Amino acid sequence: MNYNWDWGVLIREPYFEWLVSGFLWTISVSVAAWILAFSLGSVVGIARTTNSKLLRGIGTCYVETFRNIPLLVQMFLWYFVFPELLPEDAGMWVKRELPMPEFTTAVVCLGLYTASRVAEQVRAGIEAIGQGQRNAGLAMGLTPAQVYRYVLLPVSYRIIVPPLTSEFLTIFKNSSLALTIGVLETTAQARQIEEYTFQGFEAFTAATLLYIIVTSTVMLLMKLIEGRLRIPGMISLGAK
Repeated sequence: MNYNWDWGVLIREPYFEWLVSGFLWTISVSVAAWILAFSLGSVVGIARTTNSKLLRGIGTCYVETFRNIPLLVQMFLWYFVFPELLPEDAGMWVKRELPMPEFTTAVVCLGLYTASRVAEQVRAGIEAIGQGQRNAGLAMGLTPAQVYRYVLLPVSYRIIVPPLTSEFLTIFKNSSLALTIGVLETTAQARQIEEYTFQGFEAFTAATLLYIIVTSTVMLLMKLIEGRLRIPGMISLGAK
């Protein structure tokens, strides 16, 4: 009840710069990790729908491994354990000479973890199309690769716009775990402001608003995209 409110701390230097810097790091980690997650997840998801038992097995092992290990544990494994498993010179390079090792580790960890979730969305999108269109493409003389390129993937990606939106929002929010390995993203900077000024409510309120602004903007944008890419009967009836 005796808390001394001071919202002005958020616009004073250097605290305002800290918030801006943290927000930019959050965006950078999230976007870089999403590029990795979407690219790798697409490959793994496609592999899980092929006729090759080997590819399906590799894809399944990847998904089950990364999806079932807590993200925080993976973050620590990549940052503290992985360099120790490498040859000495390579391990020293990763720990000391790799440009921005904390940032790189956060991107790799978030990207690989989210790729396992994206893979499941891609697999579900392809399987939702049904076997009929695959067989029709093959009957027309298309190769299996061409069936994926021209028939299955263009439709499946349009179907899974909503779950992919959720996965991006998840990776954006999960980026806050990067503070555990030293990335000064939004949450980390809010904690630093609290430690310097004891104005924790103001700092974390600002951080919360930044998260809400970004997630709301992404949701609005993807809703518009979903409406433009809708396929009648295959995307929610609420799409317009």
